[in-house]
Amino acid sequence: MKILVCISHVPDTTSKINFIDNGTKFDTNGVQFIIGPYDDYALARAIELKEANAGTTVTVLNVGLAETEPTIRKALAIGADDAIRVNAEPTDSLFVATQIAEHAKGYDLVLMGRESIDYNSGVVHAMVGEMLGIPSVSPVMKLDLEGTTVKMQREIEGGKESVEASLPLVAGCQEPIAEWKIPNMRGIMSARTKPLKVVEPKTTEASVKTQKFELPAPKGAVKMISADNVAELVTRLKTEAKVL
Repeated sequence: MKILVCISHVPDTTSKINFIDNGTKFDTNGVQFIIGPYDDYALARAIELKEANAGTTVTVLNVGLAETEPTIRKALAIGADDAIRVNAEPTDSLFVATQIAEHAKGYDLVLMGRESIDYNSGVVHAMVGEMLGIPSVSPVMKLDLEGTTVKMQREIEGGKESVEASLPLVAGCQEPIAEWKIPNMRGIMSARTKPLKVVEPKTTEASVKTQKFELPAPKGAVKMISADNVAELVTRLKTEAKVL
């Protein structure tokens, strides 16, 4: 079985975000980048499936420029066999999905996170499934294989839903599908020699152009009111917060 895991290269959730050039460009200065947390779950489940099914291979794919290669190498250190980097900036969901679909043909299972944590669009898996003409399911919390049948549990509003589909399949993953894996020293050393193929993007124009980024408005100052002064609290809730 051949598994393709699509990973994103995103800022660490603890990074302080800033923009430059009059708000038109993300400032990467001093920002630590990581594998997208939801993609980490997809990768961990792929490695578990590889370990449980002899002959299974795991390939990671990233759409990104040269600076994403340390992130890709980490995925290789975790246990992927080889990697593909599409040499392009991931400008929008349709562009990324087009690049993934171009290289996902021939894989039995395509796993990725339910969404990336930078743009949070959550639509790439569905687009890839449509382009490949195969089923797409998300967000997947549990995924097991029985031959060519994939048994999944997905999150829906107010509960969970059990679904089945046949391979090939695209799945958008989230917790608790697997436990995150931390690369060990042996994995880190072996990742240096694993194949990382760089390919040029399929010719396509970006469908979205970013005009400007804006940070959220700063939070207002906190007003402390004595627990004994209930009257003032009620007055402020009525006149300022307007919740009463």
